[in-house]
Amino acid sequence: MKITVIGGTGLIGSQLVSRLREAGHEVVASSLSTGLDLLTGAGLDEALDGADTVVNVSNSPTFDEASPAFFRTSMENLLAAGERAGVTHQVVLSIVGVDQVPQLDYYRAKVLQEELLRGGPTPYSIVRATQFYEFMDAVMSWTCDDETVRLPATPVQPIAAADVVAALADVATAPPLNGILDVAGPDAFCLDDLGRLTLEHRKDPRTVVTDDKAGMFAAIEGDVLVPQSGARLAATRYEDWLGTSR
Repeated sequence: MKITVIGGTGLIGSQLVSRLREAGHEVVASSLSTGLDLLTGAGLDEALDGADTVVNVSNSPTFDEASPAFFRTSMENLLAAGERAGVTHQVVLSIVGVDQVPQLDYYRAKVLQEELLRGGPTPYSIVRATQFYEFMDAVMSWTCDDETVRLPATPVQPIAAADVVAALADVATAPPLNGILDVAGPDAFCLDDLGRLTLEHRKDPRTVVTDDKAGMFAAIEGDVLVPQSGARLAATRYEDWLGTSR
């Protein structure tokens, strides 16, 4: 099978490219750094030439009100190029609970991307993942100082990036779902407790203060970021992942 990975040089994309190649597939890794421009369409026809499946793990350069325009233009260009190339399966990486968070620009933008994919000309699959373990440092950095990290008690069920990659690889090499697969880690946490666990493991002396107005996740109500029944749950536990991370 020939598979093109859009965003193929990033955290998820680079691992996915390696995994698919190890499985014997012909894989093209495409991104800005390889000359692909999703907004103008430059390089798309070349990237998709002969591809059976396209896996889109690209991301908006911003998380604000500019993100819907990025996802609209990039998705429309990708679908049109896929149709020209005879692609038979389009896969997109999205977020668990994304359609339950209309108050965030970025989440609305991802919903738009999903809607365009569903309404497009090609059979599709949507893989919705929970927050990545690898992003916990960034989340804490938004609302920290030298002594404290302020985090809301938002329920989350994060997942290792490698486990997201495994799910994407399985979906990309199977018949289209024409639907959604949720993937998550094995354990649910409150975000502030997850911060405490992280700092304790790293012997970081800062204190986590529960602040339900701190950071992007403060806008999220209830447990919408936690998967419902039917999700694919990965095996890697956060504590075990911490033991192998830096």
